[in-house]
Amino acid sequence: MLNKILHVEDDADIREIAKIALEVIGNFEVNQFSLGHDAIAEAENFAPDLFLLDVMMPAIGGEETLQGLRKIPSLETVPAIFMTAKAHDREKQALMEAGAIAVIVKPFDPTTLAEEIQAIWDEYSA
Repeated sequence: MLNKILHVEDDADIREIAKIALEVIGNFEVNQFSLGHDAIAEAENFAPDLFLLDVMMPAIGGEETLQGLRKIPSLETVPAIFMTAKAHDREKQALMEAGAIAVIVKPFDPTTLAEEIQAIWDEYSA
């Protein structure tokens, strides 16, 4: 069952919109970070069911953040969804090969984000 989402996004406005969309509309518990390093440091304590990761961020990007999260034994099998504005098939395929179960294209629709993530989770978990 999907309850807890760890969200990493460097843009404060996108973080706020996603938080409202996921908590208020989706009733998920969300823990957000602006930097991948911070997410890696705190993720195990939060014990998320899902990672929602921005691709392009300062210091370390989404793919590197996922690699760091996967090094934590209790989190190595947590599914990940990447969010990116680079929606070309080649980029999406590369992200899937990097370990994502799905790619959500930005800008996303805040009114349907939680529903979209739940549908991805349901398909992945089936």
